[in-house]
Amino acid sequence: MFDSLTSLLEPVIKETVAFIAKFGYWGVAIGMAIESCNIPLPSEVILPFGGYLVFTGRLDFFWTAIAGTAGGTVGSIISFYIGLWGGRPFLLRYGRYFGVSAHHFNLAEDWFLRYGEATVFFTRIMPVIRTFISLPAGISNMNFPRFVLYTFLGSLPWSLLLTYLGYKMGQHWENLKFWFHRLDILIVAGIIVLFLYLWLRKKRRPST
Repeated sequence: MFDSLTSLLEPVIKETVAFIAKFGYWGVAIGMAIESCNIPLPSEVILPFGGYLVFTGRLDFFWTAIAGTAGGTVGSIISFYIGLWGGRPFLLRYGRYFGVSAHHFNLAEDWFLRYGEATVFFTRIMPVIRTFISLPAGISNMNFPRFVLYTFLGSLPWSLLLTYLGYKMGQHWENLKFWFHRLDILIVAGIIVLFLYLWLRKKRRPST
């Protein structure tokens, strides 16, 4: 799925890479903000290319990851307010016009309703859900400072990881695209196993 989507977005990705090459940290931040506004511009391209620029010496590793995290947080805030001001009926009716499919929105909403505000933190490394989780958080009128904190802290490990991988791959950073949908599957599987373990542990705990 990721490979086919990347092929469709190849012209946009090329322009994005050129934009980041020209504007550096600002390019990384703006690219991540766009992705977090539910527009299909993969962070799996933006941040590894930023890591490649670290490899070439044009950017600093720490500030590249921070730019990605800050940009993702700003984009998530915009999505939060779209959910807060538009509400669920608006998103289901008009969301497709700005990249929000009913399926993806319902998936993110289900996670948020099932696991609460903590999903804003731990889903930031999950495919699809990481992009759309801000919408149900806004609809539920989640505490805004807590939303921003959870979003920033949840986005930081993802930004660090992708920037580091791009740095380590160097001029071969584009090869990472082939592996990312497999990485996403492993991440989802790991989180499901974790939740299953916590659920079983809670179920076995003797009631007081």
